[in-house]
Amino acid sequence: MIEHIIDQRRRDLGGFEVGRVLPRSFDVRPHPHIGLSTITYLFDGEIMHRDSVGSQQPIRAGEVNWMTAGRGITHSERFERARLRGDRLHGIQAWVALPADQEETDPSFSHHAMDDQPLVSEGGATARLVAGRVFGMQAKVRTHSPMFYLHWALEAGAAAELPDEYAERAVYVATGAIEVEGQAVEAGRMVVFAPGGPVRLRAVQPATVMALGGEPVGERFLEWNFVSSSRERIEQAKADWRAGRMKLPDADNQEFIPLPSDPPPLPREAPT
Repeated sequence: MIEHIIDQRRRDLGGFEVGRVLPRSFDVRPHPHIGLSTITYLFDGEIMHRDSVGSQQPIRAGEVNWMTAGRGITHSERFERARLRGDRLHGIQAWVALPADQEETDPSFSHHAMDDQPLVSEGGATARLVAGRVFGMQAKVRTHSPMFYLHWALEAGAAAELPDEYAERAVYVATGAIEVEGQAVEAGRMVVFAPGGPVRLRAVQPATVMALGGEPVGERFLEWNFVSSSRERIEQAKADWRAGRMKLPDADNQEFIPLPSDPPPLPREAPT
């Protein structure tokens, strides 16, 4: 059963637009995170990722960047190839809250090629498992809680079924349009489903759909790029970022994004 349908919100980040449907911010200057993992997946184009644990990794269409912030990480996402070649960029980034006992884990980063993602195709529906476990498949991305994240490429008229093995489930239509329980859902919208029972969807035109879900990890607070089960921890993260106590990426430390409520920053040296 459909619980909610969330419309995408568009935001101009200076020269390009990003659409958000949930705690929803790309060139993206260095900025911080705590308490979550980010998973970046591209349909077209390339992004250069740099972070404070020393990673410097381009991500291209069909590949996966999985970054775990834990107790704190900073990173930037630069569109260098797009600026040089006028390339098209189309992708999606999801945030995954960490379980309470792993919110303060060490920050880390991993990159995965297309070969790390199991693939199954039937009846005009091709499913690529980006992360987690579903349909008897297991992706190589190391997750911290039971979940799945699936890329469906659907031909017009193709049907697909969202399993009922997870309590929380949703689909996001990246391109095209689908029909769920007799209701049309166009690109840029997310459908959140109630627990229990499989959900069947059908593509009314060729569609790209991201299906996602998992088990609840408990109440979380969100402010800007910080996620935590504790309001006090978020306030500490804000104070640390404001005071320059969070290390910037070594390969991208000449600028940063200030807290949204703060005035424009003065130049500072990257902490060591």
